Amino acid sequence: MKNPIENLNKIFDSRIRMGVMSILIVNEEVSFNDLKQMLDVTDGNLASHMVNLEENGFIKVHKGFIGRKTNTTYSITRAGEKAFKDHIEALENMIKGMK
Repeated sequence: MKNPIENLNKIFDSRIRMGVMSILIVNEEVSFNDLKQMLDVTDGNLASHMVNLEENGFIKVHKGFIGRKTNTTYSITRAGEKAFKDHIEALENMIKGMK
């Protein structure tokens, strides 16, 4: 029997990273504050997960200003989109295989 979890991506084990990717896959660009609010997490918690996703090449960080205030937004990369879709497909296949 095939290993049901072999195609799951360990990076998406975290519910926060899973949430970030779910938001970014359907939105072109999302600000740090919007992500924080949507996921109901602290600055530090979200920041550490964003670094992880960025280091793995799954998201792009865009730093800019609105007036004098810094504004950080994020978007998903092609690699991130592929990795996330593959992960979701693996989850679906795992669930189908358990019926």
